[in-house]
Amino acid sequence: MLNKPRKVMLIDDNEVDLKINSKIITISKLFDEIILCMSGEEALTYLNDHIDNDSALPDFILLDIQMPEMDGFEFLEFYKKLPKSVTEKCLIAILSSTLDFGDIKKAEASPYVIKLLKKPLFPKELEEVLKKYFIL
Repeated sequence: MLNKPRKVMLIDDNEVDLKINSKIITISKLFDEIILCMSGEEALTYLNDHIDNDSALPDFILLDIQMPEMDGFEFLEFYKKLPKSVTEKCLIAILSSTLDFGDIKKAEASPYVIKLLKKPLFPKELEEVLKKYFIL
């Protein structure tokens, strides 16, 4: 991808984390639009509803690991079944407070996850990841 990412999708069941991270992203001006999802299911519904509308898809996804019903790893299992047009456009970083070594290794092993970021989100760290994968 050779341009500035426009849309980010935040997937987190914690409303406070969503608000804080949304505010941090807004202040950082790294994205033009933020798509907020309270669950993996909600995020998959959004992605499936917009499969044929490239401009509605997020360029970047920040995914929490520990969520009820569908955790981040379960989301990734469904995500990898989406068309390449989606999975090649939407880069994923895990944003998590997990200290579980197994979770960290599993996240790093996923071919769909480019980075594991620790909560709270730091704009500088996010910007460095974006610079590596996009031209900012």
